[in-house]
Amino acid sequence: MATFLYKLGRLAFRRRHAVALVWIALLTLAGVGAATAPSAGSTSFSIPGTEAQKAFDLLEERFPGMSADGATARVVFKAPEGRKMTDPGNKATVKDAVRELSDGSEVTSVADPYAARAVSRDGTTAYASVRYDVSGMELKDASRQALEEAAQSARDAGLTVEVGGDALQTTPATGTTEIIGIAVAAVVLVITFGSLLAAGLPLLTALIGVGIGISTITALASALELGSTTSTLAMMIGLAVGIDYALFIVSRYRAELAEGREREEAAGRAVGTAGSAVVFAGLTVVIALVGLSVVNIPMLTKMGVAAAGTVVVAVLIALTMVPALLGYAGRRVRPAGAKSRRTRGGRAEATAAGGPARPNMGTRWASFVVRRPVAVLLLGVLGLGAAAIPASSLELGLPDDGSQPVSTTQRRAYDLLSDGFGPGFNGPLMVVVDAKGADDPKAVFDRVGNDIEGLDNVTTVTPAAPNKEGDTATITVVPDAKPSSARTQDLVHAIRAQGARVTAATDADVLVTGSTAMNIDVSQKLNDALLPYLALVVGLAFLLLIVVFRSVLVPLKAALGFLLSVLAALGAVVAVFQWGWFAGLMGVEQTGPVMSMMPIFMVGVVFGLAMDYEVFLVTRMREAYVHGEKPGQAVVTGFRHGARVVTAAAVIMIAVFAGFIGSSESMVKMIGFGLAIAVFFDAFLVRMAVVPAVLALLGKRAWWLPAWLDRALPNVDVEGEGLRGRGESGKDADPDEDRVPARV
Repeated sequence: MATFLYKLGRLAFRRRHAVALVWIALLTLAGVGAATAPSAGSTSFSIPGTEAQKAFDLLEERFPGMSADGATARVVFKAPEGRKMTDPGNKATVKDAVRELSDGSEVTSVADPYAARAVSRDGTTAYASVRYDVSGMELKDASRQALEEAAQSARDAGLTVEVGGDALQTTPATGTTEIIGIAVAAVVLVITFGSLLAAGLPLLTALIGVGIGISTITALASALELGSTTSTLAMMIGLAVGIDYALFIVSRYRAELAEGREREEAAGRAVGTAGSAVVFAGLTVVIALVGLSVVNIPMLTKMGVAAAGTVVVAVLIALTMVPALLGYAGRRVRPAGAKSRRTRGGRAEATAAGGPARPNMGTRWASFVVRRPVAVLLLGVLGLGAAAIPASSLELGLPDDGSQPVSTTQRRAYDLLSDGFGPGFNGPLMVVVDAKGADDPKAVFDRVGNDIEGLDNVTTVTPAAPNKEGDTATITVVPDAKPSSARTQDLVHAIRAQGARVTAATDADVLVTGSTAMNIDVSQKLNDALLPYLALVVGLAFLLLIVVFRSVLVPLKAALGFLLSVLAALGAVVAVFQWGWFAGLMGVEQTGPVMSMMPIFMVGVVFGLAMDYEVFLVTRMREAYVHGEKPGQAVVTGFRHGARVVTAAAVIMIAVFAGFIGSSESMVKMIGFGLAIAVFFDAFLVRMAVVPAVLALLGKRAWWLPAWLDRALPNVDVEGEGLRGRGESGKDADPDEDRVPARV
């Protein structure tokens, strides 16, 4: 591996013009594809294998004009204080609004509140239901504008009017903090390298990689039905790993220059050693992201595969484009430590003259950990354990209008409906009765309705509404509790249990669907998939790390450290988004259940990113151990060479992820915060404290591998052992460049 990448790095350095042209051509091609591609089509949220999805599919088949997955809107009207919606003037205003709402080209139906008996008992609130023939993301801007104009006309007449439902759903905005995250990354790179040019290389290559990835996703969005969140995740992870991978290559290049090697040789060695770590770190991220497909939720699968593709591009750019740009930069990228060896008067410092070198912070910290491993290990584990405590109160759900900020019209409509009709009115359940195989379908419909009325936690049960053939009917059930409550969840399970008894007696299928039931099914599906997914991803990555480190205990320690990180990060997510700690600081206007897919998503993404730091840091330790150092000294050597770079990489990744906390979309905000805090815990507590403490305690046993396994495993040579003695007298790529001396 190291030898092949060494040759690739030298080739990219020499043939920099061809390499740069290839990547520019790919970026241009992807950009043209994105610009000319049709707009994204349907991004409906389907969950194969769930009862709610089965019911939706049945509705499409038996009620073809119903548009079960089409966008909906509820226009809620509230009368002024002391008046009622049944007053003649208010009634006329509402009827005018209904006529105005009916004019839209994508509108399939509008229910008049007075004909549909959609007026509250106290007469102060009414609502009109609007249904469209396309999903919320496909809805034309003209239809949304017509909806808002109809609401505004009623407001001008003196009514309070708010609009709920998914008809106002738009592509989420990520906010200006995204740019701030990139700016923070740039500052960290400048501090790390001491040079604007060297700092600009990782940023430039990361932006090229993300540009190719996002443009490709945009070009394929219509054909593959990719949602806006797919590109957001790809951008989030692509930027973070793209900057980090390039950072590691450039840092190793400068270290090789400091050893006195020619620039082409330094580029080859940087790609052969740090590039090997980049390949395996990227593989762990790809495994974790692609592994999301085992959950069998199409949206999650597409998000994972798209983000994995962006990671692959980032790896390839780091291995080829970075050495090519280093060739263009020439002597303007200085050896590591070159700046510190100069004084104001140009005289060499004591270190350059042969005096003792002052240990850097990484060396001092690692030396302290090696001397006090038990204390550091206990403090690290206890700190992560304390952060993980809130995770024991984790409540899962999917966001609805009740989780929107109180400043939005969707949330105000939700509150008006809850006040006027009861909290369960915002999450009605739709019961679909398939009586095609029954002898008397009408009797089955009546039985199901009567059985549901006898259940607890039920406010209203509407009469069965059969289709034209009379073999299938829908029954709307309004719970007495809000959609995300445990009581509503219990009611869904009770209806399904009752339906199973009806099926046994009449051969009719009784299915429960609707957004509330769908949320319950999604949460259950994700919970059921968590352990198999964890076993698959951790298992595959464990085998990969055995090959990389040629050790059993080091990969085991890496996996256990990851579990500490993800539990602590989930605890922080619960504390902020569910309990409301520091909610104002994070821009969280409304607390509530944690998004259902958050645990499994964090397991996948955080594991991949955690292994990045494990590979980059521990490979330097193994490299030192393989080259003859004692285990404790190898830990210190690994930190001397890698701690500064890993710290910079972690700060950059945290900054990039934290930039997405400014998003207006609650899911993106939660993902950004969760990943940022997870990287903080993993990089600074697990990899910088727990890992060296465990390795110090294990000593030589950390690198133990059974002899039979050692013979069976391929030798990938991540440490670059095969490069020893190679190219020591190589010539510089540019004959007019001066050779960089080993010391000033």
